[in-house]
Amino acid sequence: MSPRWNPNPDVRTGRHVIHNLHVHLVFVTKYRREALTDAMLTRTEEIMREVCADFEAELEQFDGEQDHVHLLVHYPPKVQLSKLVNSLKGVSSRRLRQEYDTHVRRHLWGGRFWSGSYFAGSCGGAPLTVVRQYIENQQRPT
Repeated sequence: MSPRWNPNPDVRTGRHVIHNLHVHLVFVTKYRREALTDAMLTRTEEIMREVCADFEAELEQFDGEQDHVHLLVHYPPKVQLSKLVNSLKGVSSRRLRQEYDTHVRRHLWGGRFWSGSYFAGSCGGAPLTVVRQYIENQQRPT
């Protein structure tokens, strides 16, 4: 699709789809322990950018604190969100444990870095009220 047809750079095209999918993800450390240092947050962002790239997704925004991280990910519709999340958490956990072994063992135990749960919220596009109103106002063929 040429730029004149697509003035919004967030709207992406595929062979049979035009999409603009964003998700806000939040991962919390196991037991909500304050295990993440500034250096670890920087490394976590690098790792998660690599994982996103492997899924043909883009990590648009990343930040966090000692016990959790926030991600804004732009992803294609062929990506199964649960698989992306499992990969993000699994790869980052494995690498952070390898690279910061002594620090991690002091704060976490039992072989888990992240909590088993996570938050995923869809975002971007029009608010739900606008979408509902648009659908409601569609004309049925007569």
